[in-house]
Amino acid sequence: MTTTQRHLLLIFLIGAGLFFLGNAAIMITDPVESNYTLTAKEMLFSGDFISPRIYGNFWYDKPVFFYWELIAAFQAFGINEFAARFFPAVFGIIGLFMTYFFTRRIYDAKTAVLASLILGTSFEYWLISKTVITDLTLFVFFNAVLVFFYLAYTGKNKNWYYLCYLASGLAVLTKGPIGILLPGFIVTVFICLRRDFAEVCRMKPLGFVLFAIVAGSWYYPMYQLHGSAFIDTFLGVHNVLRATVSEHPQWDVWYYYTMIFFVGFFPWCFSLPMVLRKYWKKRQWPVLDQTTLFLLIWALAVNVFYQCMATKYTTYTLPGLLPIAILTARLLYSKERLVRRLVIGSVIFYAALTFLVAIPVCRDRGYSGWDTAALLRQQVQPGDLVVSYGDYRTSIVFYSGQIVYNLVPRREIAQDQPKAMSWKSKNVMPYYPLEALPEDQNVYLVLNERKYNEFPRDFQTDEWTELGVFANNRVYMRPAKMK
Repeated sequence: MTTTQRHLLLIFLIGAGLFFLGNAAIMITDPVESNYTLTAKEMLFSGDFISPRIYGNFWYDKPVFFYWELIAAFQAFGINEFAARFFPAVFGIIGLFMTYFFTRRIYDAKTAVLASLILGTSFEYWLISKTVITDLTLFVFFNAVLVFFYLAYTGKNKNWYYLCYLASGLAVLTKGPIGILLPGFIVTVFICLRRDFAEVCRMKPLGFVLFAIVAGSWYYPMYQLHGSAFIDTFLGVHNVLRATVSEHPQWDVWYYYTMIFFVGFFPWCFSLPMVLRKYWKKRQWPVLDQTTLFLLIWALAVNVFYQCMATKYTTYTLPGLLPIAILTARLLYSKERLVRRLVIGSVIFYAALTFLVAIPVCRDRGYSGWDTAALLRQQVQPGDLVVSYGDYRTSIVFYSGQIVYNLVPRREIAQDQPKAMSWKSKNVMPYYPLEALPEDQNVYLVLNERKYNEFPRDFQTDEWTELGVFANNRVYMRPAKMK
């Protein structure tokens, strides 16, 4: 077995063990995972693989590629937790292989295997490889753009540039315009700092046709089918609004992604203070070679760009971990024993975290509505009405297969329902007015803990029978009144 084969086997075994371990027992959580899984489930059942839909409504939150992954996994493994987490884990392993091959080309095999192991055992990468969200898929396609760019830039084979355009098309199919805009910005900054403007003419401009074909394979049919409703919601709300108006204002602080770095790059985050201390002692800036410059631009641009955006999410800066892992591998090149110990310790730690924290927390602490859904599946009959009062839980809909209405006072429905260029546009679940609960139907009420104290005020409690008490919900039933 060659050195490369040994390295790839080691990376695969560690990646597969970390990213697949326990996935079948980690329940689908709210609010993000359940939105993706329910959308893919409804697309699969409808037979429409172009238009994402949720609660029976068209849903323009994200492009289609990740839904295609989920649909393929559901068809292969059934609609379950393992299937939902299958492709995030697969792309987690692909990301490690990509890191290895790229690092080996620009440095050497030892740096490559160190970088891959450092990346794979960083907390954020591990966590997102087990989470049902788009970010690991975006990580691979986004970073592939930059990997292929640098291979083309530094090599004689300029055909690598075509793979840049292909990867950017897939990135745009995964997350939207950011899949080409931010990698393009990073390339532009690098070219400007190098003052190598002649390279632009060698970057295969015809590749934009390939990009347009790949990205347009979904965007064009969506525009033809849904017109301005798609453009206004997808580009307006989920791109422009996200960049200019914070969805979570409490996190719109200048130090947000610095904090995320130290948490997300655990246990390797000590490398940054090491570097700062090293050059502070020397009282001089490091002399940067071309490759180090490119990696630093890559890492810094991702973090600075998202820090400038109004809406901040913990996962946005994930693509910046690849160049950071490579730079950390260079820093720890002579400290193999330390790296080995940290990798082994991380594998043990994440395995324990999976079984002692992730599985029980998602199953029993109210992060998923699977238990509430199980009760509803047993009790609800055709013609019964199911309503949710309080925080709406999409996972209950996913697991139960029931239509669950968001129960609110009539005066609040108009305020909560989707509006143009507003975060309310995400409220596409079905609504039911509190004052209009029918008396000629069996009604099942999922009461969220936020509304426990209001239950006696808003309902005639002696009419309701408590069926179950769960971590965040209680389920009540009111029988239909006999005529």
